[in-house]
Amino acid sequence: MDNSFLYIDPGSGSYLVQMIVAAVLSGLFFFKDIWQRVKSIFTKKDSKNENESDQ
Repeated sequence: MDNSFLYIDPGSGSYLVQMIVAAVLSGLFFFKDIWQRVKSIFTKKDSKNENESDQ
């Protein structure tokens, strides 16, 4: 019977948590950008008309 235990020291553990958080946030920003591009395709407005109405 092998009694080997896995051990993650605090430095490696915090680095692992940091990498997971960074990956999740990067994914969110990546898909937010894609969603904005897809949304802009369907909601295109004439920029000339927007500028005239603002003045």
